Amino acid sequence: MDRILATLMFFTRLPFWRIKQVDAEHFKHVVPLWPLAGWLTGGIMVGVLWLAAQVFPLSVAWIIAIIARLLITGCLHEDGLADFCDGMGGGVTRERILLIMKDSHIGTYGVIGLIIYFLLLTQMSALPLSLLCAIVFTGDVWCKFVSSHIINILPYARKEEEAKNKTIYQRMTALEAFVGAIIGCLPFVLFLPKYYWPALLAPVVVFILLVWLMKRRIQGYTGDCCGALFLISELVFLLVCLSLFYL
Repeated sequence: MDRILATLMFFTRLPFWRIKQVDAEHFKHVVPLWPLAGWLTGGIMVGVLWLAAQVFPLSVAWIIAIIARLLITGCLHEDGLADFCDGMGGGVTRERILLIMKDSHIGTYGVIGLIIYFLLLTQMSALPLSLLCAIVFTGDVWCKFVSSHIINILPYARKEEEAKNKTIYQRMTALEAFVGAIIGCLPFVLFLPKYYWPALLAPVVVFILLVWLMKRRIQGYTGDCCGALFLISELVFLLVCLSLFYL
């Protein structure tokens, strides 16, 4: 229970801390339960989308749903994407990339990265409401499951005392990986039409490519890398689903 609370506290800004104080050790094990947080953030996002679509055009309702997730997560992943773009775009050496990522100021690459991300994300409103809800929920959970395995493949690129949140995530045990797989795979079995199942491979391809890039450039990962990996994986999944809709 403590690990679940730690996960929800870490990945959302909802007041779960009011329920119970959680020991700092549990925050080192939140990544395996990342897809569980996706059930909450994805569920709220879809709920807001559905309700807003009863009042506004779908294009407006989709933007409102995006804003809802930004508020729930405190822009945690978007901040990571901006820092990742700044670091990979502006840095040459490993040390310089890590230094840029740690800088709280946003640079040109970060701004451009976020603009491109949101421009592409808003195009999903071209889908019918019910299908969009199924794809969005599945994408949130599935891509967090795929992205969570970065901690099993790459080492943390910094020392623990240099980490932004002073936490280094522990690699998954076999049980944690199994539980994460169930949590991550269940949405596409329950909600996603089988026609769109091939899109589930897209985040895996993105994962492989970005992990290769991180290993080559910084010999590991950071928290910013985790956020960027999730958002890019999710965006590609959504866009592949959109392309399948028009085939």
